[in-house]
Amino acid sequence: MEKKILIVSASLRGRSNSELLAEEILAGAREAGKEAELLSLKEKDLRFCIGCLACQKTGKCVLRDDMGKMLDRVREADVLVLVTPIYYYGLPGQLKTFLDRCNPLYGGENRFRDVYLVTVAADDAESAPHRAEESLGGWIECFPQARLAGSLFCGGVNGPGEILARPEYPARARALGASL
Repeated sequence: MEKKILIVSASLRGRSNSELLAEEILAGAREAGKEAELLSLKEKDLRFCIGCLACQKTGKCVLRDDMGKMLDRVREADVLVLVTPIYYYGLPGQLKTFLDRCNPLYGGENRFRDVYLVTVAADDAESAPHRAEESLGGWIECFPQARLAGSLFCGGVNGPGEILARPEYPARARALGASL
């Protein structure tokens, strides 16, 4: 059975570096004949989790926003690829909110096994993505079937489109997509 790949782009900035990488991952996956889809958090109505835990009983969130449709896509994916900028050496709020809102999946039947993290930061120090990886690791631990299967860090880029001046990064992203 062909794996279903969901690529989540967490950047809210148009033509951002992480969005460009997400598109490269998608292109690489499709070129390799894989079923892949890109989900952007940009322009989504995504509210904060209110911690009511009703979803633990019903499997659905009480909030009525775009997360309901996105949740189905996460549930049905075999592979999740989270592509995100680094904000203050951690996950940006919009990605953390997205992960928090995946709470209805906790304890349920989910297909995802492999989770990948692709990060972009102005800082090019090797340690720049570590806090983001640790935060995602906490989320993954709540899903015993899942594991962090890999990561790609692209440092030293900041302004929109700067990543295009570093062709090795889009090439690595495309190769990652092909390998999924």
